Amino acid sequence: MKILVINCGSSSIKYQLISIDGKYDLLAKGLIQRIGESGASISHTASGKDKVVLSMAIPDHEAAMMAMTEALTNAEYGVISSTDEIDGVGHRVVHGGEKFKASTLINDDVLKAIEENSTLAPLHNPPNITGIEVCRKLMPDTPNVAVFDTAIHQTMPKYAYLYALPMELYEKHGVRKYGFHGTSHGYVAKKAAKIMDKPFDELKIVTCHLGNGGSLAAFDCGKVVETSMGLTPLEGVVMGSRCGDLDPAIVLYMMETLNLSLQETNDLLNKKSGLLGICGMNDMRDIKTEADKGNENAKLAIDMFCFRVIKYIGAYASVMNGVDGIVFTAGIGENSHWLREKVLDKFKYLGAAVDRERNENNETVITTNDSKVVGLMIHTNEELVIAQDTYQLVK
Repeated sequence: MKILVINCGSSSIKYQLISIDGKYDLLAKGLIQRIGESGASISHTASGKDKVVLSMAIPDHEAAMMAMTEALTNAEYGVISSTDEIDGVGHRVVHGGEKFKASTLINDDVLKAIEENSTLAPLHNPPNITGIEVCRKLMPDTPNVAVFDTAIHQTMPKYAYLYALPMELYEKHGVRKYGFHGTSHGYVAKKAAKIMDKPFDELKIVTCHLGNGGSLAAFDCGKVVETSMGLTPLEGVVMGSRCGDLDPAIVLYMMETLNLSLQETNDLLNKKSGLLGICGMNDMRDIKTEADKGNENAKLAIDMFCFRVIKYIGAYASVMNGVDGIVFTAGIGENSHWLREKVLDKFKYLGAAVDRERNENNETVITTNDSKVVGLMIHTNEELVIAQDTYQLVK
């Protein structure tokens, strides 16, 4: 069975075509950038073939999907003869609200519910919806599946996901913690259980998805009981350009003192803060290079980032009354052995002892054999999760 995985943004589309027949085979992947802008292009790589980069006019998402299907069916660098060979399309949908606790086949009612949740994710759900609508138009007989970033976090207890605000804000407007990066958290947590050779539903695991956006989740006996992102992806740890946790009165203070509009305030918190706001850079590789040269703000940015991650792991260990495994994933988590050591060293008291050679070699298990708490580095694969969920529903 061939599954097309779509991650549709406001001006870009990432895609993968995956064959699932007892095993997983990546047939092709690509990235379409600058949709509706000048300099638009599609970068396409078929398995066993060289990457092809084509510049072309891509005025809208329908044109982008047409470019994608042309690449997939191209006689020279394509991998299928027609889109009729695609058995299902899996879409990443950022916000499912409370309505969706698992991936689901898309029909008109589901699409309407996703649209209703757009008020909770105005930057993300609308382009997700566009991707769904275009696929339904171009491939009307192919089933579509929505895989929600928020779904796995719906096991949180009410006392964990509610904010201490008037209850009508939750009851009438859905103001609560939802959490994000769910496909990544679920994938690495389950994989950690397999590596540890213990049942997933018997383990206490903290997953750290650390990239330009970052979040942590606590899995207690197979269920998420807490996560760091909230109503939006702004809450939680320090991120590339997002501030993470802060005193909410700061927002009011800035708006009044600096005479900022709502949009200006939103841009400041989401696009000008975090690592970027502290040291002028949002790529951890560049920040580490500058820190090693003696850049004090770069050092500060690293310390603030790690401090927040350490705080959350410690809190989650308390919430679960213990922890069996701590997992690092995503761009920073997978590639920064020095950061993993800096964080795990704070949990020696729990029995986490870093094996430096394993960690520096980016092995999967990065703690010593006698560690009571296992530290792991696991490469995330959100596309595979989307493909697997789509496969199960379509099958």
